[in-house]
Amino acid sequence: MPVTELDALNHQPGWTEASDEHFRRDVEAAMSSPDGWVLDGSYERRLGDLVLRNADTLVWLDQPLPLVLRRLVSRAVRDIVTKRDLFNGNRQTWRLAFFTRDSLVSFALKRHFRLRRAWPALLGDLPNLKVVRLRSPREVEAWLEAQASD
Repeated sequence: MPVTELDALNHQPGWTEASDEHFRRDVEAAMSSPDGWVLDGSYERRLGDLVLRNADTLVWLDQPLPLVLRRLVSRAVRDIVTKRDLFNGNRQTWRLAFFTRDSLVSFALKRHFRLRRAWPALLGDLPNLKVVRLRSPREVEAWLEAQASD
């Protein structure tokens, strides 16, 4: 199945955000594959329930916060040092990763607690959606192994 990173659709060159109309059109195009689709991300504030309403399965990587932060910091430092192209020519910087109000670390902290509060009720209201909530690396590995054997 085709896999699409929503960050790559949203963050245009120079870290400019796609317009809501352009972003929505690109997301709808990504979801139009007749063989199915996989999206990485949700952007529910910009897309509403568009993705969740059209998905059959949501894999929620609800990992422990210390693990999330350790991996995020490690990846951000590696991306800064290697100058890896994240998407559309954008590269990670120390400022964006750590030193702005909306830094990666700040975003991860806010999102972690917001999702844990809001998603159980929201996801319970979507009968079309199978929710797979994976709370540890061991659960992720077991689920991936099960998918490989299907």
